[in-house]
Amino acid sequence: MTLDLTDRSAWDAFVQGTEPGSYLQLGAWAEVKAVNGWTSTRVAAEAPGGLIGAQVLLRRPGPLPWAFAYAPRGPVTAAWSPGAVAPFTDAVQRGLAATGRVSHLRIDPEIEADGPQDPDGALRRALRAAGWRPAPAIQPASTRMIDLRADEAALLADLRKKWRQYVNRARTGGVTVEDADGDSLPIFYEIYRETAARAGFLIRTEQAYRDVWNAYRPHGLARLLIARLPDGEPAAALFLVRCGTRVVEPYGGMTQAGAESRANYLLKWEAIRSSREAGATAYDLWGLAHPGIAHFKAGFGGREIRYIGAWDFVLDPLGRFVYGTAQRGRVWLTRRRHGLGSGSATAPGTGGDGGDAGSEA
Repeated sequence: MTLDLTDRSAWDAFVQGTEPGSYLQLGAWAEVKAVNGWTSTRVAAEAPGGLIGAQVLLRRPGPLPWAFAYAPRGPVTAAWSPGAVAPFTDAVQRGLAATGRVSHLRIDPEIEADGPQDPDGALRRALRAAGWRPAPAIQPASTRMIDLRADEAALLADLRKKWRQYVNRARTGGVTVEDADGDSLPIFYEIYRETAARAGFLIRTEQAYRDVWNAYRPHGLARLLIARLPDGEPAAALFLVRCGTRVVEPYGGMTQAGAESRANYLLKWEAIRSSREAGATAYDLWGLAHPGIAHFKAGFGGREIRYIGAWDFVLDPLGRFVYGTAQRGRVWLTRRRHGLGSGSATAPGTGGDGGDAGSEA
C-alpha cells in the first residue's frame, strides 16, 4: 500500500481503517497539540499484513537540545503481528533522524496484553527484541469496551440490575439527555471542573477542550451530551470522540445533584445506545483510573481490557536521561502548585492529560 504521509485526509482514512484505530492518531489531534507547541510527523512501513504507521508528536522542552517524541496510541495497522515491529522500528529510526535530535520515542498501542494480537506475550517479546523497553504510562493502562453489535435490548440487559434501575429512576424522575453544540462547552467544563475538585485530579483550561471540539467536530467526530434535571439544571456531561466505528468517552463528569438523581447513569446509557444507533460497533469507556470508576463502568457491561503499556525506543541515551530527570521535576512542581500529593493523578482517562508524565501529550 502506498500512502502519502503528508496527506492528512489519506492518513485519517488509513487510521480509521486500522484495528484498532485511535482518535489520538488522527490529524485532528496533531492540530490540537500544535497550540501547545508540539510539532508532528508521520512514519510508516510495509509489514506482513500491510502498512504499519504512527503520527508522532515532537516537543523540545525548554533549553534542551533534544526533542521528546510521542505517538499517542500508536502505531496503528490493520493487521498486527510480531513481524510488524522490526519494519516499524526501522521506519522510526529513519523518519525521526530527519527531524533533528530526538531523545526517545514513546508508543502505547491499544493492544490487549496476551490478547489475539499479543498471544502469550509474543508482541511484547518482539518489541524487546527490536530494542524497545517498557516505559511510564501516559494513557490509561486499561479500559472497558462494549460491543455495540448486539441489539439494544441485549445491551440494556447487559447492565447490572441496579444500574438499569438507576437509569429508569432518572428517566421517570424527569432527567433528560440532549445533544449539545459548542455553545454548551462552558456548561460541560463547569461540571468537569466540579468533578475534578471533588475527586482531586487536575484538568486543563476550558480552551483546551474547546480546541479538541473545534478540531474534531467539523469532521463529525465529536459529540457533547448533557443531562439536565427537570428544572433544566445541567447535572452531568460527556464529551465523546469517534474514530472509525469506535466511540470513546475521554472526558465527563457530574454534579452532586447529578449523582443524587442518577443522571449520570441515564447519560451513560444514552451515550451507549445512541452511539450504536449512529452506526458505531464499539464503545470505549476509556480508562479505569481507580476502583470506584472501574466499579461504576463495569455496571454498564462490556469487558475489561488491559493493554501492553507504553514502550520507549531510545535514540539518544543522554537525552533520555536528562529528559526523564527534568520531567519528574516538572510534574512534581505542577502537583505541588495545585496542592496535590505525589500519589495524585491528572485527569483520569483523558486523551492527553493523564499518566505518569503529567500533561506531556
